[in-house]
Amino acid sequence: MLASRRVLVVALACLSNFCPANFCLSSFAAAQQSDQVIAERVLGPQWKQISRRAGMIFAGTVLTAATQTATDHTAATDRASSAATPAATLVVQLSFRVDQAIAGVEQGQILTIHEWAGAWSMHRPMRSGQHILIFLYPLSRLGFTSPVGGSLGQVALDPTGKIVSKSGQRPSAPIGVRDESSPRSPVSVDTDSVTVVQLERAIRSARNEEE
Repeated sequence: MLASRRVLVVALACLSNFCPANFCLSSFAAAQQSDQVIAERVLGPQWKQISRRAGMIFAGTVLTAATQTATDHTAATDRASSAATPAATLVVQLSFRVDQAIAGVEQGQILTIHEWAGAWSMHRPMRSGQHILIFLYPLSRLGFTSPVGGSLGQVALDPTGKIVSKSGQRPSAPIGVRDESSPRSPVSVDTDSVTVVQLERAIRSARNEEE
């Protein structure tokens, strides 16, 4: 919560007439850097690429998870497809409630996606009632998607759906092992209570850089 408080304090100071412009700019830059450090520690060193490659990003609640044959799905979504898909191939259908929209979705939306069972096996399974921050690829021609980078595109949230679960954070490097992917930052950050809002600010910043 430290970074969030820092942003609030700086914002209030900048709205007053007692904050020099150069101080406000440097303080906002420091707060933004804190968000980026937190994003890297939670999402990994490729967090910017994950944020940019995703077509849909949101914090939501898993409502249902079920399987169906690929032929059932393709018949419903793309009857013009000439690909001969084996009937035994399974598709996982998932429904989410979007609790906090970040990109490509709307707040409160009930989103249903379809994923090849093979892709499903490459990331952590999702279950009904789970709160998750998820990065999904843009839909394919046949309407399929999956988390960007497999498990890298999934972040477990606590029961409130607003704070990253301890299991959703990347573990620190073992003592005596140098972590090349996470250089030490000069900014003091608190990653014990990382909020979705903090990650959202970093994600939006990364996506804006690409534009």
